[in-house]
Amino acid sequence: MCPVIHSPQSATRNRGLARHRLRAFLTHAVLAAIAAIVAFPFFWMLMTALKSNAEARGTPRLFPAGWPTQWHWGNFLRAWQEMPFATYFLNTFIVAVAVTLAVVVTSLLAGYAFARISFRGKRALFVLFLATMMVPFEVVLVPNFMLVTWLKNALREGMVGLFGPGAEGTAGVLGAFGALIVPWSANVFSIFLVTQFFRQMPQDYYDAAVLDGCGHWQFLWRIGAPMVAPALVTAALFSFLGSWNSLLWPLVVNAPDEAPVIQVALAYMVREEREDFNLLMAASTFTILPVVILYLVAQRRFIEGVTGTGLKG
Repeated sequence: MCPVIHSPQSATRNRGLARHRLRAFLTHAVLAAIAAIVAFPFFWMLMTALKSNAEARGTPRLFPAGWPTQWHWGNFLRAWQEMPFATYFLNTFIVAVAVTLAVVVTSLLAGYAFARISFRGKRALFVLFLATMMVPFEVVLVPNFMLVTWLKNALREGMVGLFGPGAEGTAGVLGAFGALIVPWSANVFSIFLVTQFFRQMPQDYYDAAVLDGCGHWQFLWRIGAPMVAPALVTAALFSFLGSWNSLLWPLVVNAPDEAPVIQVALAYMVREEREDFNLLMAASTFTILPVVILYLVAQRRFIEGVTGTGLKG
């Protein structure tokens, strides 16, 4: 029987394989720990939603005492009936979709202009756009509120002057929705993202399109828009999520009965005279479902847009 001879190369390869396996194990362990930390608030929210209010208001406990002693599945129906959530969902959906469409269109047009059209002052204007990202929202909150209030009053006076006093209610509804949509119809980060995707696009595509008789407008919609689709999906997801979760701006700019949105409804569920934390968590649970479903549907495009690998030169 021949003895097994281990060469130095074989020993080195085995040590390298062992290090690779250890590195992979540690990497997956760290990722699993991070995933557990991220998922725990959602688990806690769901468990609280299934408890009685007395149990939900008790001392927070983890496993195994964190499970409900009795599963109250009816809390979801009670939370839905607590307030007109159907109206709140509809209002929020209208606002979020309108903001998303506006951001996608403005980002596509501005991104193409910054990347492919030469005009005087383009670089300075682009830098100015990026500089606005460093201005906190709280700094411009009051000026934006004053501007939107003036626009709402002007809209109301204009419609009443054209159609009579009966149009005041319609003007109020349009003004309330417009106050939630118009200020967020353009997003600097989305413009920057789409601009970078257009800059990655090979110049040969544009040159070939020009030879075929395409102008800027035809190239943008027939060739450019499909190629930067990952960036547009990413911009759409961020815009939809930001609009869906917006709380401070709707609270500031509109009265409670003017186009109330879902986050405002959740805030009003917590009152001094009544604090049903189990119903609040139940309402929060079905509030996040549309965003989760949207992300799962557009996950692949979203990852391509974030990593910047949607285009290959």
